[in-house]
Amino acid sequence: MSTLVLAAQAAQQGGGMGGMLIMMVAIFAIMWFFMIRPQQKRQKKIREFQNALQKGTKVVLGGGIYGTVKTIDPAKNTVEVEVAHNVVLTVDKGYVFADVAQQQPNA
Repeated sequence: MSTLVLAAQAAQQGGGMGGMLIMMVAIFAIMWFFMIRPQQKRQKKIREFQNALQKGTKVVLGGGIYGTVKTIDPAKNTVEVEVAHNVVLTVDKGYVFADVAQQQPNA
C-alpha cells in the first residue's frame, strides 16, 4: 500500500518538472535577447567594417592606438597603419576596430 502512495506522490511532483523546464527556457530566451543577440550584432558590424577598410581611413586599433590605414594585404590578412610621421605598424586585420570619423560626434 505504501508503494502506491509513494507512486502517487511522485506523479504529483512530476507536474512541477514541466513548469521548471518552461522557466529555464524562458530565462535562456531572455538572456539571448538581451545579452547574446546585441553582442552578435556588434561583432557583425565590426567584421563588415574590417572587410570594407580602405587606404586613408582613420582607425582605432585594439590597444587604443589611433592611426591611418596605409596598405592592406588580403593574402596575409594584415593592415599597415601609420600612427605617427614615418611610423608604420603592421597589425592583423582583426585588431582594427573603429572608424575615428564615425566615433567622434559633430561639434
